[in-house]
Amino acid sequence: MKPFNNIRLTRSAGFHEMKDAMENPKMTSRERVLAAINHQEADAIPVDLGATPSSGISAIAYYNLKKHIEMDGPTRVYDIIQQVAQPEDAMLNKLGIDAIDIGRSFNERPEDWYDFVLPQGMTVQFPVWFRPRQLAESGWDVLDKTGTRIAYMPYGATFFDQTCFPYLDGYPSDFKNLPTAMSKVHWSGLVHSPWDHASEADFWQQLRQRAIALRQSSDRALVVVAGCNLFEWGTFLRRMDNFLMDLASDQANVERLLDALMEQHLQTLEKVCEAVGDVVDILRFGDDLGTDQGPFMAPKTYQKLFKPRHSQLTHYVHTHSQMKTFLHSCGSIYKLLPDLIEAGYDVINPVQITSKNMEPERLKKEFGREITFWGGGADTRHIINQATPDQVKDHVRRNIEILSPGGGFVFNTVHNILPDVPPENVMAMFEAIDEYR
Repeated sequence: MKPFNNIRLTRSAGFHEMKDAMENPKMTSRERVLAAINHQEADAIPVDLGATPSSGISAIAYYNLKKHIEMDGPTRVYDIIQQVAQPEDAMLNKLGIDAIDIGRSFNERPEDWYDFVLPQGMTVQFPVWFRPRQLAESGWDVLDKTGTRIAYMPYGATFFDQTCFPYLDGYPSDFKNLPTAMSKVHWSGLVHSPWDHASEADFWQQLRQRAIALRQSSDRALVVVAGCNLFEWGTFLRRMDNFLMDLASDQANVERLLDALMEQHLQTLEKVCEAVGDVVDILRFGDDLGTDQGPFMAPKTYQKLFKPRHSQLTHYVHTHSQMKTFLHSCGSIYKLLPDLIEAGYDVINPVQITSKNMEPERLKKEFGREITFWGGGADTRHIINQATPDQVKDHVRRNIEILSPGGGFVFNTVHNILPDVPPENVMAMFEAIDEYR
């Protein structure tokens, strides 16, 4: 922390104002985020918009927001599956955003992008490697290099659906070809930056060099998205219905698959930690474990199949890097939070406060000293898309006042800001945030 760097000792400054400034010196964005994760109250509420593909804003909502505030420049879609925008520096500065994804250090040139007209008539930009095939009457699909159809977006939709489930008919006798199977899942085949460059021979050197340059040019907290999903990869490969049945009736094959995935994930983590473990602040994992009403599985099933493996992943990061561990897990995960904390996660996102047992008061009281809530600041399902600006402000103030005391809170909406959110409500949300910083 840099003490007293924001104090102006003038005759007009009152004693109490100077005293407050000296006791609460201005932090950098990185210091602010890390203080929150360390359960310390920062000088202001740390805020995220776009540091991960699950804490950002859809291209349509972003396009509308830029038009509303009269900000020029293209709307670039860096996560093409979910159609999530990459906010440019001007927007990050305007909104006071404290964290960024190191993937933004790739695809920096205008020639890395091309114009694409969305079904809603808006012109955005896609990365040049992504060329969906337009179908005459129904929408767009995506084929992999072998001609397999891996994704589809119908006209009027706002994201691409998975169409290929490599293990739909059963588990293979061995997992020698697991990387090939994984590449046919759209979450891997159409991956966002920096991973869209992972096949390049000098990728890991590039990743380090670009992350260092980003750290030197920005005081924001740096996030790397590593995924390393386990439960979700089971659903991607087997399809949700089959894998949920497998958890109850075929745990031997489930464990075989999880062990094969762990081998892949630990290899990835080794490279990530070696490349940027001393540069990046936060590593983001993903595994959606909850529905609206509760976890997808009983806590005992999680404890047997997933907790030991999640613990191994977080332990590797904590012992081989300076990075904090961040888990994105949607839904009602209240019953799993004690296990997730024991498994070693420092941060949980998106904090789906509309799900059962996920009320912010309950979460803060029971777990606020043990894990950081990165999200839960605004309900994207019912409030910021449907309420008035004044109602949005009241909602945001209430959640901040519940979740922020004692640190352990980074403001973010409950998952991405979706296309139906009016720009007036986005700005109302940030106006309420500004009251706390």
